[in-house]
Amino acid sequence: MKFIIATNNPKKLVELERILNPLRIEAVSAKEAGVVLDEVKETGTTFAENAFLKADAAFKKTGMPAVADDSGLSVDVLDGRPGVYSARYAGENATDKDRYTKLLNEMKDVPEDKRSAHFTSAICCILPDGSKIEVEGRCDGKIAFEPLGDKGFGYDPVFLYGDKSYAQLTAEEKDKVSHRGKSLRKLQVELKKYFENSDKD
Repeated sequence: MKFIIATNNPKKLVELERILNPLRIEAVSAKEAGVVLDEVKETGTTFAENAFLKADAAFKKTGMPAVADDSGLSVDVLDGRPGVYSARYAGENATDKDRYTKLLNEMKDVPEDKRSAHFTSAICCILPDGSKIEVEGRCDGKIAFEPLGDKGFGYDPVFLYGDKSYAQLTAEEKDKVSHRGKSLRKLQVELKKYFENSDKD
């Protein structure tokens, strides 16, 4: 079965594909589906609300089952910022480096024991019959003092899980522990239940 992935982020698409493929789900980008997904205004106050807005827009535009992820980084000493504004933290056209550099600058005087943070991934999947599955994953860690590693994307170089940043982990290592890996495994479980029940009907 083909699912449209409601993202224009190619690295996020690769991560979603990697975890959905074992379910015999073909993750299709908007480009591969021959459509242009309009940029969705992320007006939600939670990751879950924004994930639904993106999945719903893709489902309505294509008629295909749709998966959308909304995720971000919440830093305790910054009262949860950047949170749902993670992608827009340094302005609309900022690069990943712009965003994590701004974060490091904001935290330059914060001691190691006060640098706790967590990533959240909320996923919404709208199924062929219009029903939806919503799941969430979280990974706790802390903010590094400088970027480390060259893998991953977003805030990965400055988010420490144990003694390594996300950007120092292989794809397999990251999938095991990451917020998105956790939310996608929950999605796998729920999709299996859905397909099993569909087969019975």
